Amino acid sequence: MPENSDDKTRKYLDLGHSEAENHARTQQKLYEEHVARTSSVTRIISEFFKTNLIGFGYHYFRSRFGRRHPYQFYPVEGDSGVYQLNSSVPSRKTITIGLLSDWGTDTTESDGMGHLMARHAPDYTLHLGDIYFVGSPKEVAENFTAPHASWYYGASGSLALAGNHEMYSSGSAYFQQLLPAMYIKEGEVKKSQRAGFFCLENEHWRIIGLDTAYTSVGRPFLEVISPPDCHLRKEQLDWLRDVVRLNDPSDRRGLVFLSHHPYISAFRDDYFKPGSQLCDVLDKAARPVIWFWGHDHRLVGYHMGQNKSELQAYGRCIGHGGMPVETKMPSDPDEVNKMSFYDRRIRTQMGRHSVGYNGLVLLELDGPTLKARYRDQEDTLVLEEEWGLNKANGQLEWKVTHAHSELTIFSEKAEPQ
Repeated sequence: MPENSDDKTRKYLDLGHSEAENHARTQQKLYEEHVARTSSVTRIISEFFKTNLIGFGYHYFRSRFGRRHPYQFYPVEGDSGVYQLNSSVPSRKTITIGLLSDWGTDTTESDGMGHLMARHAPDYTLHLGDIYFVGSPKEVAENFTAPHASWYYGASGSLALAGNHEMYSSGSAYFQQLLPAMYIKEGEVKKSQRAGFFCLENEHWRIIGLDTAYTSVGRPFLEVISPPDCHLRKEQLDWLRDVVRLNDPSDRRGLVFLSHHPYISAFRDDYFKPGSQLCDVLDKAARPVIWFWGHDHRLVGYHMGQNKSELQAYGRCIGHGGMPVETKMPSDPDEVNKMSFYDRRIRTQMGRHSVGYNGLVLLELDGPTLKARYRDQEDTLVLEEEWGLNKANGQLEWKVTHAHSELTIFSEKAEPQ
């Protein structure tokens, strides 16, 4: 019997973050697909051991104890990883960028978000990481590269960051299958993405994708002594300093960082190390930045603030692209006080789970103004906010121009509900 859409989505409820669990779920999915194609009881039993047990053992131990895919970085073969932003419509002055994170679930919900992105047809489409369950070749194909895959490729470019789930399989499929399918268009030439980070820029803004995933998964035993901190590798820091020239004091363009892992989180671990490293490159971060990330499966905005570094950031969590969306509040009032807004609307009930709305973000760059429009899976405008850039000093002026009536908005003194 074919699996219905709700059953497929339920597999992602209560999904943990251990490599063992995610490899087991990948193998279980392969086994169930095989059973759907097989009628022989004997073959089903033999395939259970071959696909589930042997397959799990092979892939899990290979990823846990084997070598990671070699790290790829810029510059490489004349490609600096820095690209000029261009509208796909020459007569249009504005540039649009679509963001999705934690999208790669191959469910009805993720397909719907892919089709919604296509409906809005932004110039660029960017995925901020996590292809479930372990970013295997088959999972990359189902979500991005197969003829039936629902990822929308922007006319000017489509790029992808890695998440921790891609690294659960050593990053091999991400580097070998996904990045070659991603591209940036320069004139009439499409250049494949060559590394897990990038910079898109124009005269007012720089959109910088950061790789926090490669260092997000530790090694057995060592991770207990030294937990992964998602730090930016030296090659990436050298690129930020020497190629992007992020330390140039005369460059006052607005900075928008993208990553998979959160600089600030009210719900689980946040990762301050990348922010601290960016501060060092930015000469202690004398100006605020905008930062979009995923990892937490919800839509949450944070008051402009800092973590354990001096980097002041308008933090936005957009990990609601394809996973079942969480709506619970944190129990700690100090965590609540970090939040500026939180989409707690309930779309449906799945057992004991209240599941929220999936969504995407559309950025619009219009000269010194950057607008962010958050749309849910029904194409409802949940929030619109904008930042105005003062290029004389790099400062940002922020305001909300639209908020859904059911969106939870917090003051600085918010209390848990």
